[in-house]
Amino acid sequence: MAAALLLSIVSHACFAQSATPGSTIVLEPIVVEARREAPARPSHIPSSSSSSAPSPSSAPEVAPPQTRGTVEERFNVLPGGVALVPQQEFPETANLTVSRALSSVPGVVVQDFFGGNDQPRIQIRGSGLQQNPVERGVLMLQNGLPMNRADGSYIVGFANPRQTESIEVYRGYMANRLGATVLGGAINFVSPTGSAQPGAQAMLSGGSFGQIGGVGQAGFKRDNVDGFIEFDVNRRDGFREYNSSERVSVSGNVGVRLSDDVSTRFFAGYTDLGFDVPGPLTKSAMYADPRQVHGGPRVVGGVAVDPGPNVLRDRPRREASQFLVGSRTTATFDAHLIDVAVGYTYTDDMFRFPISSGVRTTVGGDFTGLVRYAYNPAAALLPLFETTAQVTTGSADRGNYINQAGSIGAKFGESELSATTVALYSGLNIPFWQNFTLSPAISYAYAVRDNDDTYHFRTRPTIAYNPANPTMLLPNGAVPTQSTSYARTYNSWSPSLAVSYQPDGIHTVFAAVSRSFEPPTHDDLLATVNGTPNSSPGRPNPPQPFAPFAAFTTPDLKAQTATTIEGGWRSRLQRFSWDAVVYYSWIDNELLSLRDATGASLGAINADRTTHFGIELGVGARFTDRLSGRIAYTYQDFRFDNDPLRGNNRLAGAPPHLVHAQLQYQATEAWMVQTAVRWSPASIPVDNMNTLYADPYAVVDLRTEYKIDKTFRIFGEITNLFDKTYASSTLIVDQARPDQAAFLPGDGRGFYAGIKATF
Repeated sequence: MAAALLLSIVSHACFAQSATPGSTIVLEPIVVEARREAPARPSHIPSSSSSSAPSPSSAPEVAPPQTRGTVEERFNVLPGGVALVPQQEFPETANLTVSRALSSVPGVVVQDFFGGNDQPRIQIRGSGLQQNPVERGVLMLQNGLPMNRADGSYIVGFANPRQTESIEVYRGYMANRLGATVLGGAINFVSPTGSAQPGAQAMLSGGSFGQIGGVGQAGFKRDNVDGFIEFDVNRRDGFREYNSSERVSVSGNVGVRLSDDVSTRFFAGYTDLGFDVPGPLTKSAMYADPRQVHGGPRVVGGVAVDPGPNVLRDRPRREASQFLVGSRTTATFDAHLIDVAVGYTYTDDMFRFPISSGVRTTVGGDFTGLVRYAYNPAAALLPLFETTAQVTTGSADRGNYINQAGSIGAKFGESELSATTVALYSGLNIPFWQNFTLSPAISYAYAVRDNDDTYHFRTRPTIAYNPANPTMLLPNGAVPTQSTSYARTYNSWSPSLAVSYQPDGIHTVFAAVSRSFEPPTHDDLLATVNGTPNSSPGRPNPPQPFAPFAAFTTPDLKAQTATTIEGGWRSRLQRFSWDAVVYYSWIDNELLSLRDATGASLGAINADRTTHFGIELGVGARFTDRLSGRIAYTYQDFRFDNDPLRGNNRLAGAPPHLVHAQLQYQATEAWMVQTAVRWSPASIPVDNMNTLYADPYAVVDLRTEYKIDKTFRIFGEITNLFDKTYASSTLIVDQARPDQAAFLPGDGRGFYAGIKATF
């Protein structure tokens, strides 16, 4: 498991490390033939390797037991929402973020917060939508093993597409077989191996906003052993005034074929991540100057206006590092496949929130063990039977400190957190009458979330600044200590039933009904409250230093569950291809992490009932041998269901429509030109009361690439070509004010270039 965790920081993917049903570790070469230009299909639609011509820049990868075509063919017959994005379809850019790598995948919504390697809001089918920042709702994997901590939380900045050769997306119940205990799905970052990418590569790139980065990798294969090592260094000053970010990662893996039937791979990796949090702006301030940062609420005529964090004073920032080590072993005996993985990850995370939440430190480790068995007597694309057992357990020490003008102040909280998540899965793929397949499955999840409050003082300290003069400290205060200890357990059975029809190797039509289950994380169960933009937790009235308010809330949350029906059709005909999925989910106890009109945390609650309806559509076309294009369209209608307070309002933060369109022209064998449009054509609610909205926008990017010779290739890019001012994301609050700082500006026009060498 750690293996996958490790891999999440490592690499450039090798399809031999796929998480599709029946996948194995292989060392032999996998022959990959694919054009550098966009294929005549949406990036998430599998197509056999024989249908693509080799790119002048592609190097032979590695062969038999599991070819890329086999992985794609498996994806093609899966009865649910899936996507496969090979490295050849990533935009060649100086700043390859998760949002850019997944931009062409319908159903996966990635909203940039600050433009660098930070914490974009990732949500699939609405899961985890209302967290600020988003740290749950999606199972993040590396080579089939989770990057998430034992309680389900994750730091998205550790996922590095630059070190990935393919990304696999499993939406909804398709992630249950991977040990998912989330509603949204799973994203698997597949890493490279020495067998897949022998030789060496290096890349240097840079451009606007102080962007500069370097990547180097080397792989080898000799007899029954291969190895791969890679490093990635990236830094950025940022578009806004307080917006720098940096990331350094080093990783490697070694594979050994112990026999014709048994292979083992060992992994290790380290990532160090840091980024400033420039925070939100009011809508008027964003349009006036999107580069600025908010200075907190102002007092005009004795009334506070423009509520929001004081970034200039509080200097919010996150610094996190993670070390991973582990191994994965696969054994195949005739029709039987056994996969065993173990791993350990150690994470050190410091998040300096604005004063209303303070500084949070979390240091600890997680151990994961995974055993998977598959039985495939007919050597079909999907095994007849598959079962998985996965256990993740871990602990962490958490400290809470006052943010005093951007420095760590007095400690006001201390906890020992522990979590265990057990996930079991069994499923069948039963062929029956005339190319139909019946796929019944059931999964069971058991989760433990424990917190031991180790803060032993009778009071918790507080500080506050004068709202009329936010650099002037008021007298320090203290509030009575209330224990935050808790011990919570959650469990659920989640059955599913799908039927699919494959009349040939081109069309797949499916329908499915499923249950999903997601327990809360520690960040849901333990939250700071009663702070303001000018006072620390436990002090909602800055001039009252000793008023007895709680600094934490530990809500007795229920796990959220969903019943989902979905249907889809994926196919390709001559020069066109498509993948369409429609789903409708009835959700009980959806987890909402609420904030007030100032942006301060209110803690998490369970909504009573909500509904999620969506359409995920990808269409690709090859108009000529040189001109191709694709469109990814996502429709989301997420609503409360007769909520006593919010009625049938839309859930805040979900774009109703999201379109990514790309057109590519291969002018010569060496020169390619590409343009892409990101279009949000409808207003997006900022609050659950639907009183404040982010405006529609369209952003155009232009990029080109030229192959000098067999060794060198250069690329250039203009992002946000027309310098559009827009909100790439927003804070999500329950009840907003028109003058609230809730809008996160996207980057302005940027120019980038780079050179890549392959040896």
